[in-house]
Amino acid sequence: MNKWIIGARPRTLSAAVAPVLVATAAAGDFAQLLPALLALIVSLALQIGVNYGNDYSDGVRGTDDNRVGPVRLTASGMATPSAVKRAALIAFGFAAVAGLALALMTSWWLILVGALSILAAWGYTGGKKPYGYMGLGELFVFIFFGLVATVGSYYVQTEEISREVILASISMGIFACVILSINNIRDRALDEPAGKRTLAVRLGDYRSRRLFILLILLGYLASAFIGSPWVALTLLSLPVAIKLARGVMGGATGRDLIPYLAGTGKLQLQYALLLSLALVLSHG
Repeated sequence: MNKWIIGARPRTLSAAVAPVLVATAAAGDFAQLLPALLALIVSLALQIGVNYGNDYSDGVRGTDDNRVGPVRLTASGMATPSAVKRAALIAFGFAAVAGLALALMTSWWLILVGALSILAAWGYTGGKKPYGYMGLGELFVFIFFGLVATVGSYYVQTEEISREVILASISMGIFACVILSINNIRDRALDEPAGKRTLAVRLGDYRSRRLFILLILLGYLASAFIGSPWVALTLLSLPVAIKLARGVMGGATGRDLIPYLAGTGKLQLQYALLLSLALVLSHG
């Protein structure tokens, strides 16, 4: 596989697709395909930029010198640090251009939202005080890949904000945190000596696994407040969630957790598809 595809971390991209999918279903106007497509480009480009930026920053800090997860471009020497950093900036550039187009179509305040999103994406592991090293990763993922991505995608299609989409965005943000949670559980043993104090490191192994389960439950619960009986369709994804929960609580560690990371991404996408269907049916 091409090294740049590996570096983009395809297994994590569901976190970028899911909120746009749900927002488009909530908007209920599938004639607005251009803003939906631009929103998807912004979301994907930010996620890919985060992944390359994380690869670069962790690589130059030495955090990835002893990895248990998939190979990283910088730490492995597959690409130079400058090339990986450039790839991150190019991805952020795509996000900025698509975001500017959306701002021209709707409202200029989206430029500020876009700028904050790019700064948050870089600041996860980049800069002098990366918030990902302080255990704040889940908070920022919840905000930017949940609330901002979902509500923002809805706004560019409707130019309004609804209670329904806010509740849906909370659910999407929680499931994005679930992906980050399992990633950090996998890397916890090596992150701690490297000085990366993720939430999993701060909580310890057992409590971070319990948090993983709690986040999944909260993700389902959040969308229940939307009030439509069609939201019960999301429960069709429960067998996948239960399988993941059993595996994580069963004590899988290191490389054995890699399939669970991929499975968590699939769970989020399944949940988003079912929630989207529920929203479409509730509007019908």
